[in-house]
Amino acid sequence: METFAIEGGIPLSGELRVQGAKNAALPILAATVLAGGSYIIHDVPHLLDIKVMLEILSSLGATTSHNEKTVHIDTRNIDSSYVPRDLMGRMRSSIFLMGPLIGRFGEVTLSRPGGCAIGERRIDLHLKGLQALGVEIIEEDGLIFCRGNHLKGSQIFLDYPSVGATENIMMAAVKAEGTTIIQNAAREPEIIDLQNFLNVLGAKIHGAGTETITIDGVSNLEATEYTIIPDRIVAGTMLLSALITGGSVTLTNVNPSHMMALIDAVQQCGVEIEFDHDIIKTSSNKPWQCTNRILTSPYPGFPTDMQAQMMSFLSLAEGCSMLQETVFDARFKHVNALNRLGADILVDYNTAFIRGVPRLYGDVVEATDLRAGAALVLAGLAAEGQTIVKEIYHIDRGYDKIDEQLTCLGANIKRMDLPE
Repeated sequence: METFAIEGGIPLSGELRVQGAKNAALPILAATVLAGGSYIIHDVPHLLDIKVMLEILSSLGATTSHNEKTVHIDTRNIDSSYVPRDLMGRMRSSIFLMGPLIGRFGEVTLSRPGGCAIGERRIDLHLKGLQALGVEIIEEDGLIFCRGNHLKGSQIFLDYPSVGATENIMMAAVKAEGTTIIQNAAREPEIIDLQNFLNVLGAKIHGAGTETITIDGVSNLEATEYTIIPDRIVAGTMLLSALITGGSVTLTNVNPSHMMALIDAVQQCGVEIEFDHDIIKTSSNKPWQCTNRILTSPYPGFPTDMQAQMMSFLSLAEGCSMLQETVFDARFKHVNALNRLGADILVDYNTAFIRGVPRLYGDVVEATDLRAGAALVLAGLAAEGQTIVKEIYHIDRGYDKIDEQLTCLGANIKRMDLPE
């Protein structure tokens, strides 16, 4: 059982290159199934979720390797459309294989995916979209059987702009006959990256980044080489890690336009941020001010994946802040741990009221999910004394050696093995 031991109170400083985006890499890796061939995907971070996706692809018959930040995948010998139940249960993003496997083989068999316990994350919109393309879906004995040998384009309206459903429908529709139009589509930058990747393969997709995406079906796709966009959530986490410690950092390999909701929220707290097309610079002197209200919402709103980290930052602000979570129904599990470290946070249903405190104090806390774990690391960096963060495998799902990244900025954080 690995833990992080953090000695807090050290202002972070220096320069850090941000890793490629997990949430862009996972659907793109799944999309390599669509066209059998040899792929080279650059800037893929070493994460547990990436490892599981590569294991799934290998179980289907692909050959994979992940050296440095580059993944090599050969999908020519994939001969199975059954995703093993044990691998499905380890990662939510395994659901991305539905669209590509149906697109290539006309069928897929899988179970409902696992992942972080941050609230209900149904796949009904995925299934609804696939059914609109002509896929027959049967659920039996915990398995989902999908059959669709002759996909036809359709007009699909999503009741909610689900990122996963949008991406799955895009991948399934690429080789469907005719035109597919997705209305109320998710607008996240990762959707644009998937569109760009598929178009390099030979797909005809436009509109990603808007509410309407149009996919004109094609018959042939060819494998390619591609580079993943920077991870806006990792960039935001590192930005707040510097601010919460009163430090100064320069982040490279970033796209500030993907982070404007976070940048605006931080600026409202009185923090100055400089940014150019691929660089962000910031410094902070305590204290910073509270913010009246932050509301998580689909892109381009404030990202739910930054809510926990922002709460750590606001716990040391002057005054009272309000933070509402509207995307997931169980994403305040980090509150008790932050209060254990000395924060003053009260939760009423989906709203957290954060009364800023002068300081936090080290203690033993446990990560309950990926972003909650990141929030506790940030709080530990700012706290007086030592903070122990347990169950850090959650954090490793989304951050490539976060301890080494923070150490490069001067943090005193060590990964330790503790007895079971």
